[in-house]
Amino acid sequence: MSAVVNATTALVVMVDGDGRILLANPAMERFTGLAGNQLLGRLYHDVYVIPVDIPRAQRAVAAALADGTSFFDEGDWLRADRTWRRMSMQNSVVTDDDDRPYAIATVAIDVTEQREREALVARRATTDALTGAWNRGVLFEALQEHLAPDSGRGCALLFCDVDDFKAVNDEHGHAIGDQLLVEVADRLMAWTGAGDLVSRFGGDEFVVLYPGLGESEVTAMASRVQARMREPLEIGAVRVPLSVSVGSATGRPGDDPDQVLALADRTMYRRKRSRTAPSEHRRR
Repeated sequence: MSAVVNATTALVVMVDGDGRILLANPAMERFTGLAGNQLLGRLYHDVYVIPVDIPRAQRAVAAALADGTSFFDEGDWLRADRTWRRMSMQNSVVTDDDDRPYAIATVAIDVTEQREREALVARRATTDALTGAWNRGVLFEALQEHLAPDSGRGCALLFCDVDDFKAVNDEHGHAIGDQLLVEVADRLMAWTGAGDLVSRFGGDEFVVLYPGLGESEVTAMASRVQARMREPLEIGAVRVPLSVSVGSATGRPGDDPDQVLALADRTMYRRKRSRTAPSEHRRR
């Protein structure tokens, strides 16, 4: 058994009830940059557990030793170069001759790259490839969550449509048009908080979701966003005018997500028509 423990590339470490290291295999030595005699007797959480995870790790070890239950876990460990690595751990309770738990043996595998790939796949499945904003699927999931009859707390929406976007594409080309859309998304995301959501709804349309925001607040927010979007976009020597029509709506728990979204859309188009009607009248 010792030959297997020494040969495996998995990290193997055993700690007692006080958290002191009783055993560490060569892979663990390489990971920590410490020789076996430097590891033995050290508190494991002083060696390789990231500081923010120490209380959780201590509770898990104590609980496992108290009830004799082995467990799987995943967390971040500190490598010798002080980088964080994501580790998948099988933690097994070790018992003495009287069948009393006295130590935890951990076999850990580095899954950092695997988790990064999984996160990238998930990100690509939920975001707009051009702008980095969330896609429609994420928007509808959030709407359903916030408008759920029993558990939702309501939300407000801004429906934003870039004015004269076709004219920008016709005059400056699609590359400039794409940069304009990226700029709109960047500005919206810069003006939102951690709990808010910016989604590219399609084409030149964006929707911003604000959990728990009231009607008067979102109406004022719509006016502010519309005003702040007026700063033109400068790309090299090209100065591209930018304006966005913004509509708003609020939804309460139990409201239909499609209807709330449609209301924000209609409000946006009413604002767009009211802004463009005078200039169209003059042209006639």
